[in-house]
Amino acid sequence: MNATFGGSSTGGGGGNSTGSGIRRPPPYCGGRRRVVATKKRDFTNCLSVNNTVKKLQRRELSSKRHRSLSITNSAHRFKNIHLTEQYDTHDPKGHSLFVLPFLLKRAKVIEIVAARGIVFALVSSGVCAAFSRDTNKRICLLNIFPDEVIRSLFYNKNNDSLITVSVYASDHFSSLKCRSTRIEYIQRGQPDAGFPLFESESLKWPGFVEFDDVNGKVLTYSAQDSIYKVFDLKNYTLLYSIADRDVEEIKISPGIMLLIFTRAQSHVPLKILSIEDGTVLKEFNHLLHRNKKVDFIEQFNEKLLVKQDNENLQILDVRTAEVKEVGKTEFLTPSAFIFLYENQLFLTFRDRTVSVWNFRGELVTSFEEHELWHSDCNTNNIYITSEQDLIISFCKDNSIDQRTDNKVGSINVSNIWTGKCVAKINSNSATLCEDNKRTMIERNMVGEALEDITALYYDEECNEIYTGNSHGFVHVWSN
Repeated sequence: MNATFGGSSTGGGGGNSTGSGIRRPPPYCGGRRRVVATKKRDFTNCLSVNNTVKKLQRRELSSKRHRSLSITNSAHRFKNIHLTEQYDTHDPKGHSLFVLPFLLKRAKVIEIVAARGIVFALVSSGVCAAFSRDTNKRICLLNIFPDEVIRSLFYNKNNDSLITVSVYASDHFSSLKCRSTRIEYIQRGQPDAGFPLFESESLKWPGFVEFDDVNGKVLTYSAQDSIYKVFDLKNYTLLYSIADRDVEEIKISPGIMLLIFTRAQSHVPLKILSIEDGTVLKEFNHLLHRNKKVDFIEQFNEKLLVKQDNENLQILDVRTAEVKEVGKTEFLTPSAFIFLYENQLFLTFRDRTVSVWNFRGELVTSFEEHELWHSDCNTNNIYITSEQDLIISFCKDNSIDQRTDNKVGSINVSNIWTGKCVAKINSNSATLCEDNKRTMIERNMVGEALEDITALYYDEECNEIYTGNSHGFVHVWSN
């Protein structure tokens, strides 16, 4: 899911200029994931595939419980959580059928997805392994072809299947290919029982596929003929197409799509469409400062967020045309967003810090103890619960002297409304087992499991945290 923006997308690099003065959006937004094809490239001498996927948490968000009760339950939920299992994504024997040398190499975990008692771990080389929580054993590899490099994963709860997005050596890694496999087949060790998706689409660079879990839609872009297509995520039937070469970008919100057209000198043309049938709901121009690049344009329900270089943030209500501005010194351009649809809030990420804003342009929350480990805002290390009350991240451990060359961090659980840290898993608090016979080896295992975490996922049904590290190991944290 190298997401260039918002939801489930695989591919593109967030924040890169498109050449039109409008930059690609940050790599994170609630409810969807986009995977963008890469330029034709020879991977035969590479040890790993660049991870362009910024994992987008799949969310249909609602916040119903009383906040004080939620905070109490949160602390209890993560009490006594400890390391219980370790899985290894690297299996030389299992990888023996691969024809690409870099697929045989140990690589870091870049994405974790869990569903129906199965933990899926994708590593940067493009190998994806499935592990059973019942047997704590590897079930199978998802790579069904010896030259297949998997770029991203998406769990489709509409039909209980896993969608893999892959590229192939036989195609010079230039086209995205999607496949849907029912979870029951994977449980039986039959990853080849799936079927291909969107075979009629040419998903070569800069084409992409985007999975929108909130609206239950799939958006594809064929750069060959400049056509966007919207499919039903339940049965993958084509709903409608958008053929317009002037469309620079499409952003998806609950119920609607925002079409951003080629910028004029003093304005950018915009259209809002119904996500269900493509009907045009509103068409307008948004005025811009001349000769200043656009940092981002984001759509959030009826709110439009526009930020230009060294200018104030503008929050436009598209229904009333009312504009609220936030000073450029108060709101600095973030590297990523997460939109909390039901709570009418959004999270910004910048320089390892997380902040919560409302659409009046007010800072709602600053987190007291949630300094992210990765400075590049690797959102694969961030999980937002479906209640929108908690953020779980791999963070700097303040109990460790940061002046030393130490790669051990902590898993921090913080309340989004208050900014308080409600739970923390670090080398001091997380033990391998509950008895008093802990050995130095066991303590070392905990420390190693908290070292250089590169992917994080929280299974809310099982109340387990899964983390992956740079050595290709997946660890299970449970209470």
